[in-house]
Amino acid sequence: MAEVTEKPAQEKKLTLKDFQSDQDVRWCPGCGDYSILAQVQRVFPEFDHKRENYVAISGIGCSSRFPYYLDVFGLHGIHGRAPAIASGVKLANPDLNVWVFTGDGDGLSIGGNHLIHMLRRNLDIKIVLFNNEIYGLTKGQYSPTSVIGQVTKSTPGGSLDYPFIPVTLALGAETTFVARTMDRDPKHLQEMIRRAEQHRGSAFLEIYQNCNVFNDGAFFQFTEKESRADNVVYLEHGKPLVFGKAKDKGIRVNGFTPEVVSIADGSHSVSDLLVHNEEDTTLAAILADMTRNPGLPRPMGVFLADKRETYDAALTRQVAKARAGAADTDLQALLDGEETWVIQ
Repeated sequence: MAEVTEKPAQEKKLTLKDFQSDQDVRWCPGCGDYSILAQVQRVFPEFDHKRENYVAISGIGCSSRFPYYLDVFGLHGIHGRAPAIASGVKLANPDLNVWVFTGDGDGLSIGGNHLIHMLRRNLDIKIVLFNNEIYGLTKGQYSPTSVIGQVTKSTPGGSLDYPFIPVTLALGAETTFVARTMDRDPKHLQEMIRRAEQHRGSAFLEIYQNCNVFNDGAFFQFTEKESRADNVVYLEHGKPLVFGKAKDKGIRVNGFTPEVVSIADGSHSVSDLLVHNEEDTTLAAILADMTRNPGLPRPMGVFLADKRETYDAALTRQVAKARAGAADTDLQALLDGEETWVIQ
């Protein structure tokens, strides 16, 4: 009689519901965080990971409630320490798919030092930074991304601080993947989450997120359908930088300075325009600096997608090499090391 071999059971295909927890979502009605959560839950089932291999790490803030609402393993850490916790999780088990959810205050102020060092090490961790240019959870103080002159509860005379541009900071920290999107463009937001997931190494994704209670409308010229086309230029690898409702404007560089030109009046053509290259670090810095110029459209998309060995891969290889060449010894000998002294 022939032996009957059982076929392995097919793994259940994950859906949006698999990433929805049983916790009531507690953000202010109208908050941009709802859109970000919805897009993450829609996109995560597409990835080639088991649900138990996802890990969500956060610090403190409205954005940092994410681990409660995303039904995966996670940890709600202390203020600013999410990158340090995530680094430990990834190094302890490199097979895990680790995501950090943070805000402009949690990530760039309290946790700024942790963030830049995690980014420069190129750990294979995805960092999603919600930028609403305000402290929302603690009720409206100015943050490291608040604009100069912004009146808040902690700056009644107007903020005097020069704000961070998050993508510029990430590029300066030698991050290998840097992108920007917005809460009110779900399709683009989904695509940027996919691109971050596909990248091997530190992936930094800034999201313009509206705080409708303490800083309502901070990004409306970029996020609203009526004004978005004339104020946003989407970055696409290998394509010229064209924008405008009629696709009649573009960006060219005069030396190293980007400027807006018309491609409708015949003075310039598409061939005169800057062509985006995700692998060009100098170009990424030029595009990021456009954020400071109110006369230029705001770039959205992938600024940089570079390749470099990840820290976790390098460490795993180094540990394996050390183990392969290690002689058998006892614990006390290891503690003593090669040099010991006896004090008489």
